[in-house]
Amino acid sequence: MAEERPIWTTRRQGAHLFAQRVTVRTASPVALVVCSILSVVNQGSTIIEGAATWVTWVRVGVNYCGPFAVANIGFLSACRSTPADDDHELGQA
Repeated sequence: MAEERPIWTTRRQGAHLFAQRVTVRTASPVALVVCSILSVVNQGSTIIEGAATWVTWVRVGVNYCGPFAVANIGFLSACRSTPADDDHELGQA
C-alpha cells in the first residue's frame, strides 16, 4: 500500500513536516547522491592527492547543505495545498 502524501497549507505546517523529519526520508538519498558527485568533482583531486586539509573537509560538508535544502524544498513544494487546490478537489473550481 502506498504511503499517503502529507499535505500542508501554511508555513507553520511545512516547518512542522520538516521538524518531524517527514521530508528527510525523501531529501536524504537525493542529497547524498548529488552531494557525493559534487564533492568528487570539486574536491576529488585534492583528496586523492592526499592534500586535503580541514578546510577541504569543511567544503565537502558544505556541499551537502545546498542540495539537502533544495531537496527538502522540492518535497514540500510537491506536498503544498493551496486554497485553489482545495476548491478544485471539491469540484468548486
